[in-house]
Amino acid sequence: MSLHQKRLTSPHSWRIAKKENVFITKTAPGPHNKTAMPMSVWLRDHMGLVLNMKEAKKVLTDGSVLLNGKSCRDPKMGVGVFDIVAIPKMDRYFRILRNKKGDYVSIAISKDDAQTRLCKIADKTLVKGGKVQYNLRYGANILNEGDYKPRDSIVLSIAPENRFAVVDHFPFVVGNTAMIIGGKHSGKIAKITELVTVPGSVPNRVELEDIATGEAFETIEAYVFMVGRETPAVADWGI
Repeated sequence: MSLHQKRLTSPHSWRIAKKENVFITKTAPGPHNKTAMPMSVWLRDHMGLVLNMKEAKKVLTDGSVLLNGKSCRDPKMGVGVFDIVAIPKMDRYFRILRNKKGDYVSIAISKDDAQTRLCKIADKTLVKGGKVQYNLRYGANILNEGDYKPRDSIVLSIAPENRFAVVDHFPFVVGNTAMIIGGKHSGKIAKITELVTVPGSVPNRVELEDIATGEAFETIEAYVFMVGRETPAVADWGI
């Protein structure tokens, strides 16, 4: 596997200049897939907070940037959808989302809003002692006695004093609100109208109604990320 990434072949969702230089930082293996934006690219190309890689590494080495409540020192660490990036020294906090073009966008949020993070449950398993372990979409696992199901979303605290405490829950059911995070409908906020189970290896389908336009559309289950009940849980989703 190559250790290098050319700008011309970088993911479209990064929205970076393709011809300024030949190479760009490649995303390291981590909580997101290879299309996640490296932290150094987020700081320099996406936000313009630093001028070059040297400055990006200096800022990260100083521990000035927090990713989901923890200091991020790796310039190759991937930043993905629903991540929380905080720069306390500048009193700036951001939630990473996708817009309707599928591009990453950084939405400015308050310090209080940056204390929690929305996570999708990928699976759940029983572990030693009969406890339930919830396996989250970004790779983390938590032990919790709540009655949650795969494809539900939970809101986790990322504050140091009660890290990983569940503060809210959005079930994957008809009538609740979801954000589409992939495909041609990426970035839309919609209400689930029907869940369609498809036999075999073909992905299950979800039928939805766009909250903004009333348009009916469908997508596959993997692209649906629950973000609220009757209404979205936050005011601004960057759409």
